[in-house]
Amino acid sequence: MMKDWMVDMQAAVGEERLLSDPGQVDKLSKDYYWYSPVLVPLLQDKRAEGIAVPHSVDEAAQVLASAWKHRIPVTTRGAGTGNYGQAVPLEGGIVLDLSKLDQVLEVTESYARVQAGVRLGALEKLLREEGKELRIYPSTYMKATVGGFVCGGSGGIGSITWGNLWDGNVLEAVVLTVEETPRRLTVKGDDLIAYIHNYGTTGVLVEVVIPIAAKVEWTQTVVQFDDFESAARFSHAVALDDTIRKRLVAPVEWPIPTFFKPIASKLEAGCSACLLETEHGSEGLLAAHASAAGGRIGYTIPPEQYRKVIGLSDFTWNHTTLWALKTDPTMTYLQAGFDKDRFLDQIALIKEQFGDEVLMHLEFIRTSGVVAPAALPVVRYTTHERLYEIIAYFRSIGVRINDPHTWVLEMGGRGEWDAMVNAKRANDPRGLLNPGKLQTPVESISNQEG
Repeated sequence: MMKDWMVDMQAAVGEERLLSDPGQVDKLSKDYYWYSPVLVPLLQDKRAEGIAVPHSVDEAAQVLASAWKHRIPVTTRGAGTGNYGQAVPLEGGIVLDLSKLDQVLEVTESYARVQAGVRLGALEKLLREEGKELRIYPSTYMKATVGGFVCGGSGGIGSITWGNLWDGNVLEAVVLTVEETPRRLTVKGDDLIAYIHNYGTTGVLVEVVIPIAAKVEWTQTVVQFDDFESAARFSHAVALDDTIRKRLVAPVEWPIPTFFKPIASKLEAGCSACLLETEHGSEGLLAAHASAAGGRIGYTIPPEQYRKVIGLSDFTWNHTTLWALKTDPTMTYLQAGFDKDRFLDQIALIKEQFGDEVLMHLEFIRTSGVVAPAALPVVRYTTHERLYEIIAYFRSIGVRINDPHTWVLEMGGRGEWDAMVNAKRANDPRGLLNPGKLQTPVESISNQEG
């Protein structure tokens, strides 16, 4: 028998918009938290009581008004490709599935205005047909939504040129509040900081404006090395070389290339590799950099095969971890930020301490105008205690860790907590949005709401 609040919400949005089938509810209460062996036992039994699937912004507002009335927790969801339990409801309630808000509203020479449920892969295809392309996107772009990326991601392919989400890659957002009558806020400029990488805790993002770039013909290249230090030196040199236009610079340590089953036979055995996307015509510059670092050009995908065969970006960012997990389910990962000047020394210390227990995987990015190596090292997981010993060692040598084994925003990643807390108090006075993810004192929200 349906609960009273579900009957009321169903009346507001329509029977077909509120799902209660146990199989659907279970599926749509999950994301890719299983990347983390720490999160699996903590989140595998968490699920919503129902799934609301609005097909318009007005319907989404009606769901939120009903949730306010009945004090029902709301966890927003895009495609569920996040890795930290961002879209897993900790306190039941409803999952607000925004995947049907999928209209591309406007495309100009410099930006795209889209609803939150537009898939990045579909948008990239549309843009490239019109001579444009996305600036940044995650390796999960074929499934991931624009809203999910903004609220749950940080950077990805293209970040070597354009930076992370905070580097001007979100221009505007339309956000719904959770109140008796939800407000529709248009957020720009510095105010956006409370809505980027917020796990949907400070408002429900329903529309986004993102900058776009002119289409580039990309060549994909694997450059191979006898050791990882040489691969890292080469990658750093290419990342700093502004005469080479690029979308991806991702060095990985052997044996990580063996995990890439679709292309493993095309790669040299025993070699570390750098996976690149660079503008067509830059092959000579890459070859010169490779020669200087003791490497050699290997597998290449020409521009005419772009998106027609599996691309190199499908083996980078957190897809590297996914291929590792497919090979060995005991693998997991970290998210790390190395010192731009000392990263080779830091890597040497890590390898001396842990050997093959930690396999290096870097992603060169340009953030706030500075080129630096981010990293998603692959870790052979044994115990929770050992994992956090590794994390403690990274931090002891000056390597920043954004812990991917927690759903708590303040513990896991970059954020402007004061801005988020203030936005949550203003937009979600009953604390209904994704409770447990932003550690805001419950009493302060309750006191304000009365």
